[in-house]
Amino acid sequence: MRGAIVGQAKELGQIIILNGAPRSGKSSIAAVIQETFDGLWMNLGVDSFMQMTPARYLPGIGLRPGGERQDIEPLVPILYSAMYESIAAHSRLGLNVVVDVGHHDAYAIPRGILADSARRLNGLPVLFVGVRCPIETIMERRQKTGGKVENAADSLIPHPVQLWQHEVHIPGIYDLEVDTSLLSSGACAEVIRQHFANIPAPSAFQRLAAHHI
Repeated sequence: MRGAIVGQAKELGQIIILNGAPRSGKSSIAAVIQETFDGLWMNLGVDSFMQMTPARYLPGIGLRPGGERQDIEPLVPILYSAMYESIAAHSRLGLNVVVDVGHHDAYAIPRGILADSARRLNGLPVLFVGVRCPIETIMERRQKTGGKVENAADSLIPHPVQLWQHEVHIPGIYDLEVDTSLLSSGACAEVIRQHFANIPAPSAFQRLAAHHI
């Protein structure tokens, strides 16, 4: 696995963006990457940015699909812009970055955040990874970790969970996809490591940057 060396400003840090629904296993893969990949890897994902966000503006960039918080929705694209500008700054300084996030465009109005985010990383080495997980497995994980189970009379699977599952992988342009119901977080990280070794020029973010929404 190639790793940027801190202090060599001419060598760009690698960027891995893990995109998937909540409890799909993104943060576990990110932790393995930080622990086992060569070089220093900074985690600038959704959880980190939500911790920096004042309570009255939460969930911030973690706002789920459905257009339910139109009062804070206009802030979400700005927060994403700030996050991706920070990712770009780290990479330009030679720091590797792993990002766990759940992109969607199911706001009250389309925001085009993913394409804008891709443009902000123009010219930087980005691997865009789709983290898949069947909704049944996500529900099992929610129950084990105390996730909120809404009106069972409405559906066995809460509507917000269904929305996440559908919306988070649109348009589905990735360099690589992994399924955490089939592979452990360590095995998923190894697939990502091998992809780096075998395919030196990821292109998903270049294609996404060209999207006009």
